[in-house]
Amino acid sequence: MTTIYDKRVPFFTVIIPTFNRASLLPRALNSLLKQTEKDWEAIICDDGSTDDTIEIAKSFIEKYPNIRYIFHQNRGTGLTRNSGLLAGCGIYATFLDSDDEYLPTHLAIRKEILLDYPEVDLLNGGVKIIGDNYVIDKNDPTRTISLSECVIGGTFFVKRDLALGLGGFGAMRYADDADFFERAQQAGFTIGETDAQTYIYHRDTPDSLCSTYTI
Repeated sequence: MTTIYDKRVPFFTVIIPTFNRASLLPRALNSLLKQTEKDWEAIICDDGSTDDTIEIAKSFIEKYPNIRYIFHQNRGTGLTRNSGLLAGCGIYATFLDSDDEYLPTHLAIRKEILLDYPEVDLLNGGVKIIGDNYVIDKNDPTRTISLSECVIGGTFFVKRDLALGLGGFGAMRYADDADFFERAQQAGFTIGETDAQTYIYHRDTPDSLCSTYTI
C-alpha cells in the first residue's frame, strides 16, 4: 500500500524502517509529530511485517498527509532504508528506527546546522543510548565493542540525491550504516558531526537490530 500526496519538496524525508514493531511504532511516530520543526515528510518502510504494523500505520496516515507507508517482502535493513530513499522527496534524508525516538528539537537543531554549513553532505552523531552500550563487532563477531566507536545510522542526515548516487545502503542485515558511512568517506563526502543528544537509541528492546549478527 502506498499513499500519495501533493508534490511539495520538504526539507527532510524521515525514513522509518520497521519489522513487526506494531507495539513500538506509535512511540517513534509520536516523537516525530512532536518535532518543533515541521518541514518534513515521513515514510514508514515496512520490511514484511506479519503483526499489526499496517493497522498502526493506517491510523497515522489517515490523520497526517505527510506520513506515507510502503510495504515489501522481507529484505533486511539496508534495502528497506533504500526504499525510503527512492520514495522520498526531501532534500535531506534521515532515519528513525521504529523502536527509537526523537527529542522534540531533533530536526530543528539539524536543520540549523545544515543551513549554516550547506557544504556538509552527511551529518551524524548526537545520540542518547538507553540500555546496553555494547554491540557485536562487524569485523569480528566473536567480540563486542562500545557504541562510542560506532556510527549510528539513525543519526544520519544525508543529501538524498548524493545518497542515491552512492547506491544507497548495502543489501545487508547488520552494520549497513557503517558500510554506508565508509563508502561516503571514500566518495569524498563532506562529513559533519554533532554532539546534540536528541536521538534516543533504545538498546533495551529484546530484538534490537544491533543485538543480532546475521551473515
